[in-house]
Amino acid sequence: MTTEVPVSDPGHPSDRIDTSVAHPARRYNYWLGGKDNFQADRESGDQMAALFPSIRISAVENRRFLQRAVGHLAREAGIRQFLDIGTGIPTADNTHEVAQSIAPEARVVYVDNDPIVLAHARALLTSSAEGATAYIDADLRDPEKILGHPDLRRTLDLSRPVALMLVAVLHFVPDGDDPYAAVTRLLDALPAGSFLAASHATHDYLPPQLAAEARIAARGGGPHGVINLRGRDEFSRFFTGLDLIEPGICSVSEWRADEVAGPRPTVAEVSMYGGVARKP
Repeated sequence: MTTEVPVSDPGHPSDRIDTSVAHPARRYNYWLGGKDNFQADRESGDQMAALFPSIRISAVENRRFLQRAVGHLAREAGIRQFLDIGTGIPTADNTHEVAQSIAPEARVVYVDNDPIVLAHARALLTSSAEGATAYIDADLRDPEKILGHPDLRRTLDLSRPVALMLVAVLHFVPDGDDPYAAVTRLLDALPAGSFLAASHATHDYLPPQLAAEARIAARGGGPHGVINLRGRDEFSRFFTGLDLIEPGICSVSEWRADEVAGPRPTVAEVSMYGGVARKP
């Protein structure tokens, strides 16, 4: 099934694109070597790379973590429904592509708040004939809008297990916006047997001075797009009440990566935690 999103409607979210302000999804696309970004995104990405030279490695490893996590959930855990929040700009091996390569009947709802992502929704929303995909223009910080959206209700059956994918998005929500409450609300709406797969940038492996600056920036909040680095204990809180699957919380580069070929980056180079857990 192919769902098309009209991009010429008056007032369409694509009209909100501000090419002068960097956005996390477009900056991430730049780090991954994509072309769907603007000068402001590239400049912001280069500034961050100057402080964290291995940030492109981190972006690539995070993407690979998503692919391995989805593969495990579809193959070993038998999950057929995915709610992917903060999905970013479509690239190779998106959540629905990985899931439907294993289970063609898999159904996926993507959520993002970047108009560029919506402008690319035609490509992202191309599903297998047996499955379905949908896109919601919303923000993680508004779980009620996500859960109550008619496209989500048409695509997913919330009485059956769902994998909630929060990959490289939680660190864009400052403590003042209470990301823990948002995740709890989303998980509360999902039945037992559902999963949370999440990754999060961390300051745990940074030099002391950079780590201190990162903690100060996180406490101060800041505009959307600022990365709020958190430590292992802070990241672990998102999994409270859930049963972590092996190997638990670890670097995204190490999560079930035994069969990954070639040399592996160090945990310090990646500086990002990942984990997958089941709701009992």
